[in-house]
Amino acid sequence: MTSSLMYFHTPNIRFLPLLLTKCNFATKIEAAGGIASLGKKKGKLTKLGPMMEKKVIPVETDPHKLVNYVCGTNLLKESENIKLMPDDQYPDWLWTLRTGKAPTLDELDPNTKEYWRKVRTLGMRRNNKLSKLRKF
Repeated sequence: MTSSLMYFHTPNIRFLPLLLTKCNFATKIEAAGGIASLGKKKGKLTKLGPMMEKKVIPVETDPHKLVNYVCGTNLLKESENIKLMPDDQYPDWLWTLRTGKAPTLDELDPNTKEYWRKVRTLGMRRNNKLSKLRKF
């Protein structure tokens, strides 16, 4: 061969670079402590490489903040959480939102889009369950 790359002649795999991108050859180098893992904390070693450590998010326990603010809404470090307002300052439609279970098919009006979307999703679920039962 004159080329440094070796090409495969099977109908599914034509090029070696495509094969190299599918396979994760670099994971073992990173797991062994190669250049790519400098400055990073090493996790527990698994088959696919080091396992990421879970970040611990601090939970607000101050009762004053929990009652008066929407905790977790500050996206920037220098910003504050959103302060809760009295109920009369919120729009009326907010209090009529449905927070329970979704309405059943019997409760919906057949002349609405919501009804026909529900019919379609229920039909797809039924077909998927029936296709699982088929033996091939």
